[in-house]
Amino acid sequence: MTRAAPPSTTIVAFAVALLGIAFFSTMDAVVKSVSLAIGTYDTLLWRSIIGVVLVGVPWLLRRPGRPTRAALKLHAERGIVSAAMAWLFFWGLARVPMAQAIALTFIAPLIALLLAALLLKEQIGRNAKVGSVCGLAGVGIILSGQLQAPPGPESGIGAIAILLSALCYAYNIILMRRQAQVADPFEVALFQNITVALCLASLSPWFGHVPDVVHFPGIALAAALASISLLLLSWAYARAEANYLSAVEYSAILWASFYGYWLFGEHVRLTTAIGAALIIGGCIAASRRGQVPVLPAEYQA
Repeated sequence: MTRAAPPSTTIVAFAVALLGIAFFSTMDAVVKSVSLAIGTYDTLLWRSIIGVVLVGVPWLLRRPGRPTRAALKLHAERGIVSAAMAWLFFWGLARVPMAQAIALTFIAPLIALLLAALLLKEQIGRNAKVGSVCGLAGVGIILSGQLQAPPGPESGIGAIAILLSALCYAYNIILMRRQAQVADPFEVALFQNITVALCLASLSPWFGHVPDVVHFPGIALAAALASISLLLLSWAYARAEANYLSAVEYSAILWASFYGYWLFGEHVRLTTAIGAALIIGGCIAASRRGQVPVLPAEYQA
């Protein structure tokens, strides 16, 4: 039996996890800002390339062993899914308010619940069914608010892109449940960056450009923030149970509201707040018996 961590350790882990979410949310704001200037594709391509260096150097200094064949297969599969997930999310984020985008991504754990039932033959309990209904209702309310808002350029398609990204993330949760058993966080982060960079680079003859030098500090900052978030959240999740730390994930909507208003002049609609509350409530209800797999935010994009 695993010995429970001392209360002081879990409190520190909770605080560190909150800080990790803050760094990751800041990265979202930086990527949105750069994407508006040079496009989502170039931003993600160069962020991944820089991320390979930032994570690869400490990984090599640890003198790691060679990844197993099973691990490499999972790295490749998850990297391909992550490339699609990241592009869809940040393409949508450039077209809808940050708070609304983050609220829509909260549906991913509930989608993962359904995928676990289909792919892993897991049973769906009563709490999970109630949570799923609440989550879907929350999504509907958020989307209804989107329809009532003044039409923005591609805002409706942006919301759909974020929901598709959430579907990819839900499948990523299933993959991560297997991947975590065969690789450590540094290896996972490195090979995700490598695979995403290769996937995106394969399209560079048609879509790729070398950004103006003025944009590279922002891209490097986004890569650094993602790496710092990874380290903080990995440290926290190694010292406290996921069920205890999972609530910190929902602090992302507060940061999204703050950055959306401060940097982009976005106001949080009442429908977004109500919908987010329903989705969060649905996730909490479904997880009361440990049925919703929840992962640290650094695995989202």
